Amino acid sequence: MSYHEEVKYEHNDFSSTPLELGEYELCTFFNCNFQNAVLSNFKFIDCEFIDCNLSNCQLNNTHIQSVKFENCKLLGLHFENCKEFGLSFEFENCVMDQSSFYQLKIPKTSFVNSQLKDVDFSNCDLTEARFENCDLTAAIFDRTVLVKSDFRTSFNYMLDLDENKVKNAKFSLDGTPGLLGKYKIQIEK
Repeated sequence: MSYHEEVKYEHNDFSSTPLELGEYELCTFFNCNFQNAVLSNFKFIDCEFIDCNLSNCQLNNTHIQSVKFENCKLLGLHFENCKEFGLSFEFENCVMDQSSFYQLKIPKTSFVNSQLKDVDFSNCDLTEARFENCDLTAAIFDRTVLVKSDFRTSFNYMLDLDENKVKNAKFSLDGTPGLLGKYKIQIEK
């Protein structure tokens, strides 16, 4: 497996010419297309993906540690297929519709100004996660640990307080309908 350190990749189309299988540390990928790429068994450590399209990439046994995704399109990614040891990432200004974090332990993960429609967070540990100004339309929270998570500026979420652990989680008054939806009550201002 090849090793790449502190390399900057710009305007590459890895959907047609695949990225070399290897370990990438402290690398930056700027405006690169990975759509439908096979990134299985790759290692990305302390990397940044900026203005990239990684939609529908295969992430089987992929090692992602301390990786930042900024202004990226991440549609349909199955992060639960990644190597769980050391798994850590943050997302800013990303479109992540129909992605999945099923059963992952990813405490303190930040989702900022991102669209998370139809994202599956079932059985996930999101302790102290931060959802800042995120659209969570139809996102699935089922038996999810949301202890001390922050949803105060996010919107369109629906979660069952009886089916999820929400102790000390933070919500805004505007988010109340998303917490009480199962009771079919009307809340008026």
